[in-house]
Amino acid sequence: MKTENHEVIFAIVNAGFAEDVMDVARENGVRGGTILNARGVVKEDAARFFGITVHADKEILMMVVEKTIRDRVLNAIYKEMGMAKKAKGIAFSLPVSDVAGLAVPEPEKEE
Repeated sequence: MKTENHEVIFAIVNAGFAEDVMDVARENGVRGGTILNARGVVKEDAARFFGITVHADKEILMMVVEKTIRDRVLNAIYKEMGMAKKAKGIAFSLPVSDVAGLAVPEPEKEE
């Protein structure tokens, strides 16, 4: 199905924080997501330059959302789970042009 009304939000956080991100997302209108286990890699000199500590074990939360709530969700995730927090999270969104298997509510018909 073609869709221009959805985006996918990716939130990458230290291991153990994806469920917390999902809680924040749900509070802001997201219905669900998928958690992937991952491993972060960065050159040691880059970490020093940016003043960050990299934890190798990461979780990636992917959520397909309506564009109308994207900014609200991204801001909430950043506020609660951003780089200044224990989760050391980053979040970004990408457009979705086609969707298969997503239950999209039918518009209500006027009587």
